[in-house]
Amino acid sequence: SRVPKFRRTIGVVFQDFRLIPSMTVYENIAFVLRVINAPRSYIKKRVSYVIGLVGLQDKMKSYPNELSGGEQQRVALARALVNDPKLLIADEPTGNVDPELSQEIVGLLKAINQCGTTVVMVTHEHELVKHFGGRLINIDQGTVIYDDVIDGDAETETSDETI
Repeated sequence: SRVPKFRRTIGVVFQDFRLIPSMTVYENIAFVLRVINAPRSYIKKRVSYVIGLVGLQDKMKSYPNELSGGEQQRVALARALVNDPKLLIADEPTGNVDPELSQEIVGLLKAINQCGTTVVMVTHEHELVKHFGGRLINIDQGTVIYDDVIDGDAETETSDETI
């Protein structure tokens, strides 16, 4: 069926992380690739890469209950990125983290977008969106009340490397 194949092109970051408590950080991220029977060598390479991308190399063997909320959110982001999705959907990715980490997470999402992945982020943090810019769609009770591209006041580095 085409549906499972299509689903593999989407990464999702849930507001409540949805990490598997009995698995380490590495295992939580690798799970996505194991489900689709990716080669073990690819899993090792790709998981190591995304763990580095979110800055959690020193937490690979930790369990979710040993992590802060911000660290758990970064694991959830790494898990969503590990299959190199064309579309990344992030539901309130900054809702449970401090303002500094919020900036870092949205900066990473913007860099991911600049590398070619479409990022859809649901947020109530209007100032954060204004800071980073991009297409902003404001929906109120199912009705689009604003849809425009805004310039942000933050500069982010771009990379030609695939994320």
